[in-house]
Amino acid sequence: MKLLKAFALILINAIVALAFGTGVEMATGYDAITVASITFAAPPTIYVVARAFYAIMDLEFPKLQRAPGLAMAVQTELWVDYIINNLFKENQFLNFADDDGAYVLNGSVVHIPQAGAKPTVVKNRTVFPGVAVRRTDTDVTYPLDVFSTDPTHIPKADTMEISYDKQESVLGEHRLTIGESIADEILYKWVNGLAATHILRTTGTATANSLAPGATGNRKALLKADLKRAQTLMNKNKVLKTDRFALLPTDLFSELMDDADLMKRDGAQGGELDMKDGKIMRLYGFTIMERSETTIFDNAGTPAAKAPGAATAISDNQAVICWQKNAVTKTLGAVDFFEDTNNPLYYGDVYSAQVKAGGRRKRNDAHGVVVIVQEP
Repeated sequence: MKLLKAFALILINAIVALAFGTGVEMATGYDAITVASITFAAPPTIYVVARAFYAIMDLEFPKLQRAPGLAMAVQTELWVDYIINNLFKENQFLNFADDDGAYVLNGSVVHIPQAGAKPTVVKNRTVFPGVAVRRTDTDVTYPLDVFSTDPTHIPKADTMEISYDKQESVLGEHRLTIGESIADEILYKWVNGLAATHILRTTGTATANSLAPGATGNRKALLKADLKRAQTLMNKNKVLKTDRFALLPTDLFSELMDDADLMKRDGAQGGELDMKDGKIMRLYGFTIMERSETTIFDNAGTPAAKAPGAATAISDNQAVICWQKNAVTKTLGAVDFFEDTNNPLYYGDVYSAQVKAGGRRKRNDAHGVVVIVQEP
């Protein structure tokens, strides 16, 4: 797709240059091919051809640099590309979910066609003719949430005097913070409303070392045996055994690393634990991943996921989120970057970003998603 887009850009510019050369020849008598060649080599065309080359090579197009002491507006299109390409850089777990980007309508709504019921199989058929049954297909649609950053003001004096590129620093923070917010929300969408049959509780020794923000008391530690129970549950639900992942909050990841059996495997060939780099590779079919926090759960009879930013409670619990890649989805819709340079009210520049994104569980029965919630 990138290759076709790049060639299309070059072809369009060549056609425009030739048309311009033909017009000049008709009006002045100058050779059309010569004029077209000069036009094609003009700076705007060179820029388009250069972008096409970078697209073919799958390289990030370099940002335009500002000369020392000279203020220059951010290139909006380049920063949109930067946000898209780096949005989930610090949340790599989202790369291991199905992507519904191909089903986004108008950058705002995901529309997924769903096949109807499978045909019935009859053994040793004796009744003829068979009854034709029309398959009724349905649609799954869900809106994307709109995430936007508060505008950031950069005084003109800063762009003229600071020793580092404050624009790039500030805009990088916009990308980082909006990416974190989107990742938090998608995780919540994956586990919100799970039935009790897909929720396990930790079973280790009670400790106060791993508490959710605002929580008090003790919680049972996470054991590798708890992940084995998650594996067993997925196997019983006939979930694919490939591409399974487990995302652990840092506190519970640390608890798991203390497992005596895992510590014996440190440095062993094919070992699960690498204490030197602080990594746990795989356990019971799950690729182990770590994040500072996952989704917080309350302590109801059937623990419920709490939305990002919800008020904390002393009974809150951390959770491990386990999934199979085909059981969950993420979607990135329209991405916009806004700039207002030389604003007379702010005596400088103002920037902000907006991203439409979302995700969901793909199956109504939630097979392929299991959470392990702390037990008091």
